[in-house]
Amino acid sequence: MRWLDRALQRWRFLLARPWIPAGSRVLDIGTHQGELLRSLGGRIQASLGLDPLARPQQAARFRVLPARFEVPAPFRDASFDVVVLLATLEHVPEKEGLIQECHRLVRRGGRVIVTVPSPYVDHLIAALSALRLLDGMSLEQHHGFDPAATPSLFLAAGFSLEHSQRFQLGLNHLFVFNKPLRTAGPARAAAVTPSPNCRQGGPALHGDGLEAPLLAAPGTEMHEQA
Repeated sequence: MRWLDRALQRWRFLLARPWIPAGSRVLDIGTHQGELLRSLGGRIQASLGLDPLARPQQAARFRVLPARFEVPAPFRDASFDVVVLLATLEHVPEKEGLIQECHRLVRRGGRVIVTVPSPYVDHLIAALSALRLLDGMSLEQHHGFDPAATPSLFLAAGFSLEHSQRFQLGLNHLFVFNKPLRTAGPARAAAVTPSPNCRQGGPALHGDGLEAPLLAAPGTEMHEQA
């Protein structure tokens, strides 16, 4: 990551951190190298970061694994207080399945924190990458996703919208979704199954009920980027 990548990343962190209560169990999907979890320090417990490009890390309050997020995920219901998707949702082709899993994994009253860039950012990042001012990896994986579609996807899964705002000169969007304390829950997809290419045998997760093999599910790429 170049200095501008890191500056944009820190900007996202500054907006996301106030929505993560002290003592939270956090699942950071697309964690990059676990920078957000590390910045949260003693405010979190038994947290996990996943990213296929990450280096394995073990800290007192969090773990980072080089793994993709799979649907269905190998965690018990309500395993986390907060799920974080910073600059990640636009990279996922099958967004509905991912969001349904977030609803299952977060406890009632918990949050999902999302940032999504405008599609217009791709042109700007491509130009800045050409000038070697930032890396801007995996632009081809943005799939032309419109941030305006984000609330309807999460509302359909049973979340409520707690907060939204634009930042980075209006070219990026922050959404904070809440899983209501009293809800009938979303309609669960009866046929949400792993890819036929999934294989057992990944590392195990330990801590506060997190203990399961990870599956390597192609197609659910996670990259925390500008």
